[in-house]
Amino acid sequence: MRTYLALSAAAAVLAAAGATAYATTPDRTEKTLPLAGMRILISNDDSMQAAKASNSDGLGLYELRRAMCAAGADVVVMAPWQVQSGKGTAVTNGGVLTAQRRTALPAGYENDCAQAPARGAVYGVCLADGPCTKDSPSATPADTVKLALRAGLEAKAGWTEAPDVVLTGINSGPNVSASVNDSGTVGAAVAAIDQGVPAIAFSSSGDESNLNFPRVNYRAHAEFGARFLAGLRQRSLLTGEFALKVDYPDVSTGQRAGTPVWTRVGDGAVVHHAFEQRGTGDSFDIALGLCPVDGTGEGECAEGRRDADSTWLLDKGHVTVAPITWDRTYGTPAGARRELKAIERYVEREAPRP
Repeated sequence: MRTYLALSAAAAVLAAAGATAYATTPDRTEKTLPLAGMRILISNDDSMQAAKASNSDGLGLYELRRAMCAAGADVVVMAPWQVQSGKGTAVTNGGVLTAQRRTALPAGYENDCAQAPARGAVYGVCLADGPCTKDSPSATPADTVKLALRAGLEAKAGWTEAPDVVLTGINSGPNVSASVNDSGTVGAAVAAIDQGVPAIAFSSSGDESNLNFPRVNYRAHAEFGARFLAGLRQRSLLTGEFALKVDYPDVSTGQRAGTPVWTRVGDGAVVHHAFEQRGTGDSFDIALGLCPVDGTGEGECAEGRRDADSTWLLDKGHVTVAPITWDRTYGTPAGARRELKAIERYVEREAPRP
């Protein structure tokens, strides 16, 4: 355990110093594929099921896996067994976790990683002492990343060193403004930087109904994500000091996504929780309310930041990038300022266009 954690920290130090945290032998593949030689862990909060017609239970994960393997990466997936949306950074403090490999993958994704050493192995993680079943309770998103980094990747994939980066998502729906605190997609990325491993959290908008999540949105985001990650790698900008949150607009009706914008997490809300009492009893129905996407709402819906992720994503249709850290202490000076400014400059001037 201690050896593995030490190697994770060493990987972060090497990345911050501009060196790669893995050993590869330069060859034709290295020159051809932008992510060749990279080891990537993928998790999410939507599960690894990908069975719903709405595409809200993990289809984005398979699109992300597909794009990373196509770019030459070696990928392993460890994701929640069941949908864990809204779990934030929650962890399980007792019991037994089982990482069960999925052998029958969703149609069309079976051979995406066939040439990679780990073959894109997909594991669903449940809270059970034994095989995961249909009704098994699920590990949280943060659980899956902590398990993978501290024991799971070594046991299941033979990775004795930390992965080069942890990718989470692609989430079904954006994670912006106040919802970032609730997001299991972001929570899983935070679990990675807690261990000094670079992390990026990806989330895609749904269609106009906000109920369905077209494959085209996931695919566009995943392919952009592979190029975005390649650019970070080429510039030695991967860091475990903070995570990046990348949200993608709805492009399902044919419009192009706007250029990437460096943003802050908005201080308003896009979605808020509402509670309605059932009669005069002790029970309350939970509902979700939607705020105006143009930032004109009042109260908790009011947006006070010009560079808010929600405004640039939902109102203006741009890809948004924001730095995320585990430290919620108010007024704390930003650490890793050089890396922060370098990544901001990359996003604004050099990042790939959708």
